[in-house]
Amino acid sequence: MNASTPRQQQAYEAIHQLRLFEKLAHYTPVLCGTFPIGIDIEGSDLDIIMEAAQLEVFEQEVREMYGGMRRFRLKTKVIREQSVVKANFFYAGFEFELFAQHKPVVEQYAYLHMMIEKQVLEKMPAMREKVMMLKESGYKTEPAFCKVLGLRGDPYEALLAFGRREGMIE
Repeated sequence: MNASTPRQQQAYEAIHQLRLFEKLAHYTPVLCGTFPIGIDIEGSDLDIIMEAAQLEVFEQEVREMYGGMRRFRLKTKVIREQSVVKANFFYAGFEFELFAQHKPVVEQYAYLHMMIEKQVLEKMPAMREKVMMLKESGYKTEPAFCKVLGLRGDPYEALLAFGRREGMIE
């Protein structure tokens, strides 16, 4: 993460203090979402996605490492016909969300969305303010981008379709 804003620096420090990337390195953790692309707002969580072939093992490791953290909760569910494990907890003023599925991180929706959003902001810098205003008013990131871009339908699928059409992702 390119720690440039004070909040990004604080997030980096919290991740570093937990030794999260070091402890979970074998799951190829990647920080996704709003922090890396500089559109985080107050209350934005730190989304860390990972690839785990054995979700039960991942679940146990995360429970052992971070189960004692404030407001720790862990869920196993199915998203788009894929089993996932999601752990949430609070540390150093940030909510962490650890997300794992048996899929390479570069193929996961969170990563693909972030790559598209980053390119949109680079090509159309004026969109940043519009997206940030929508986020401040309660929109999640992908729906905010879709509203600004005029995309219809499921925002998570619509953003991927847009990214593919525009040659931003394969």
